[in-house]
Amino acid sequence: MLSGFGFKQVYNLTGGIKAWNGVVAEGPVEMNLDLISGAEGPLDVLKLAYGMEQNLALFYREVEKGSSDNDLIKLLHTLASIEDRHKEFIYNLYKSEELAALSLTDFEASVKIEIMEGGIKLEDFVTRNQRFLQSASDILDLSMMLETQALDLYLRLAHRSTNEQARSTFNRIADEEKSHLTALSKLRDQKLSSS
Repeated sequence: MLSGFGFKQVYNLTGGIKAWNGVVAEGPVEMNLDLISGAEGPLDVLKLAYGMEQNLALFYREVEKGSSDNDLIKLLHTLASIEDRHKEFIYNLYKSEELAALSLTDFEASVKIEIMEGGIKLEDFVTRNQRFLQSASDILDLSMMLETQALDLYLRLAHRSTNEQARSTFNRIADEEKSHLTALSKLRDQKLSSS
């Protein structure tokens, strides 16, 4: 069906969704849509996105502190660095939109977000996913899940937004999340093939 719609890279996973025996998505479809009213402008959108990226980097750094596995520490450091680059992308988007003249320090200080990418509170996430913080493959799977949730959330927030500029900003950030997913997928494949 997907090939028939013109998709070039389609994979058949043996057993499909019926064979899945891993963790499952939780929560209602409208989950985290309360993060915006719909009338926010691009600056509000960028602050929200920046804060979520910032908290995900913090998450990786916190897990890194608690690990004694050198390979896992290197991976977590890499993942935190990727989030730092995401933050840089968002700040550069802010500067390119000429929304205001806040320095990076002032922009960062204006961000007051307690959730990380995907719309999840940091403390809740760590508590609920402790079992997935022990190995490189689990961390990478978790990272891909978070990026997928972030992509989904940005697309849903774009759909909800009534401000055309904000909608466009959400969509640009969603496109960036797609490239993050691709990079994480490659990193995961490298890690698993070297194990």
